[in-house]
Amino acid sequence: MSLATPPEQNEEASTVTNTSERPFLEIVQFAIIALIIVVPIRMFVAQPFIVSGASMDDTFENGQYLIVDQLTYQFDSPTRGEVVVFRYPKEPSKFFIKRVIGVPGDTITVDGDAITITNLTHPEGTRLREPYVDVMTEQGTVTEVLGEHEYFVMGDNRDFSSDSRVWGVLPEDHIIGRAYLRLFPLSQAGTLPGTFDGEALLRSN
Repeated sequence: MSLATPPEQNEEASTVTNTSERPFLEIVQFAIIALIIVVPIRMFVAQPFIVSGASMDDTFENGQYLIVDQLTYQFDSPTRGEVVVFRYPKEPSKFFIKRVIGVPGDTITVDGDAITITNLTHPEGTRLREPYVDVMTEQGTVTEVLGEHEYFVMGDNRDFSSDSRVWGVLPEDHIIGRAYLRLFPLSQAGTLPGTFDGEALLRSN
């Protein structure tokens, strides 16, 4: 007497056999597909960064994990009050995180602990309200007139920040993107962390 193997078992055995014969090829195929998906995302859409240093305390603390949105600035320009990650103009291999204080067309005057913005909307100048700054020691006067594609950026922890007061304006083409998502610590997770409405910062108290 002969025994016949059910068709379902034949199909299952055949599938397992074929898979086990091509493991390396399938791994390579999976890796290529993953690269096709991940690399463009990392290059053009979003990129992870870990905060290092105290220049943005208390808004961002050392060791916090951020996802930076690289796509938005392909269509829009940075605005006052946003937190951006950029290549340090003096050493482009380094990445800095700071807040946008001045935008193209502004004249920025830092006088002691006061920041005044003068532009077409505020020709007489208006003092910038900064609820994100805890303390700022008076350190003399700095004035910058921002041309097209130029920004003035500062750390929220003013007394421990190397920023536009020290090394000048930030060219727009050095900006990587805006801080879009804080993943860690979980207690502070959220979108657009630290962002303030730029127009609200210019309104009088």
